[in-house]
Amino acid sequence: MAIASPPAPSFSASFCGGRADTTRLARAPPIAASFPHHHRRLAASARLNSSTPSGAGSGSVSPDNGDLSQYELHHAFSSAARRWGGSPVFVALPADAVGPGAGQVRRRKAMAQSFRALAAAGVEGVVMEVWWGLVEREEPRVYNWDGYWEIVTMARRCGLKVRAVMGFHQCGTGPGDPHWIPLPMWVLQEMDRDPDIAYADRFGRRSMEYISLGCDILPVLGGRSPIQAYADFMRNFRDAFRPFFGDVITGVQVGMGPAGELRYPSCPSHKLKWAWRSRELGEFQCYDKYMLASLNACAREIGMQEWGNGGPIGTGNLMQDPENTKFFKSDGGSWNTAYGKFFLEWYSGMLLLHGERICREAETIFRGIEVNTSAKVAGIHWHYGTESHPSELTAGYYNTSMRDGYLPITRIFGRYGFTLCSTCFEMQDMEEKQMNPVSSPEGFLRQLLLAARVCDVALEGENCTSNLDDRSFQQVLKMSKFYSGGLEKPFFSFNFVRMDKNMFEYNNWVRFTRFVRQMSVANIFRARLGSPDIHSSAADSAKLGLAFAYS
Repeated sequence: MAIASPPAPSFSASFCGGRADTTRLARAPPIAASFPHHHRRLAASARLNSSTPSGAGSGSVSPDNGDLSQYELHHAFSSAARRWGGSPVFVALPADAVGPGAGQVRRRKAMAQSFRALAAAGVEGVVMEVWWGLVEREEPRVYNWDGYWEIVTMARRCGLKVRAVMGFHQCGTGPGDPHWIPLPMWVLQEMDRDPDIAYADRFGRRSMEYISLGCDILPVLGGRSPIQAYADFMRNFRDAFRPFFGDVITGVQVGMGPAGELRYPSCPSHKLKWAWRSRELGEFQCYDKYMLASLNACAREIGMQEWGNGGPIGTGNLMQDPENTKFFKSDGGSWNTAYGKFFLEWYSGMLLLHGERICREAETIFRGIEVNTSAKVAGIHWHYGTESHPSELTAGYYNTSMRDGYLPITRIFGRYGFTLCSTCFEMQDMEEKQMNPVSSPEGFLRQLLLAARVCDVALEGENCTSNLDDRSFQQVLKMSKFYSGGLEKPFFSFNFVRMDKNMFEYNNWVRFTRFVRQMSVANIFRARLGSPDIHSSAADSAKLGLAFAYS
């Protein structure tokens, strides 16, 4: 049973007090944004039970079963890579790695084989999404960690680290999706009773991906606020997995919105992955009663009550050219008027406040635990070459040609010792501009990485698509150097998204293992291996991969 959270603070409909702080942060000069990155350390760590877990393959590589060669190779390689400036690589597990009810690992034998192959390739660890909708599925404060416990134990026996992602969002598109994981049943029941717990756009369409941040501190979940529910979940996770922290679980990424990203569901997450192809503008998500109450209170406070009745008008439709809209157009668009600035400061400010609330809770919960906390920012780049950046604005990032919308987020992460995670590392402007001239994934990423450098915030990179070609891997290396180049103590790591059967096809596997070596200082790997050619190792791992059942 989780430890009860403190009572929710009393609610004030007005966000204006918080907005003043956020605006001040956003406008502070960059030089004042340098916050030291806090590293948590334990004085001592518990000795783990070395018995073989049920269901784990007997051939697992671990220090406990007598097969030390690959285990020692991996750990000597990883520690040396970090010492000499290498960047560790993690691999995200399939989204459905744990079955319904969180009680069992899917394709257990294939999972064990894949872990052994990853360890042999020099991969640092795996990224494990821990779904709120599975663990706390049926009843509030009743948690089932069994399947995730088994994955962590399996990773430990193979010498792999684990990054756990607290998934407080929906996975998949609906019951017909093989990867479908909705929010907990009891949360959906509360949404049935009060639909305004879910985000709404100007057409009244509800998003069930994530609870509206407008009710963050309201007791809308059976007497608890959403922030309290997230905190209780993280606290119970900490207590359940305490023996693994430091040795195995080295990172916790805290979900802050749809797809785990700190943003609004401006368009559905399954469409967002390809939204740049159709250049979707997105919709402002401010029409549930809780968001409207905050907006109305802020408008009243400045004597402009008419500004508090909803989102901007003239925003066009999802696929419209922004230059043909009244709000987003470059010349005379209302985004750059007093009203537009008021609304966008409030809208982005609410998102910043949401992120800070969760950072504060997570920092308190994991204080004194040897684990790195992180959070993710979405890679929304398909209108980056315009003046108003409409798709970023609707997602909650007040980033335009005249305003840096990512520095305030990075400052918050730096203040609480969070690592910044973002995607798009494999994407190239040259390719994207052939389909969308105003797209610039590299421009977006450079701006974000510069903010991370200024704020002394560590960085986790991710790929947007599971491309396994050399060009994509070289682009990741290029962008990682843009972040770490010239820093005395840079810390960059990469999460490859994600593991599937294609990854273990022979040619793909050879390219992937080459990338891992390049990220982690290849000469150290070869010296420790004691062999001039590792293709036989790649071939053996690929042979294992051909039998894997991932889809």
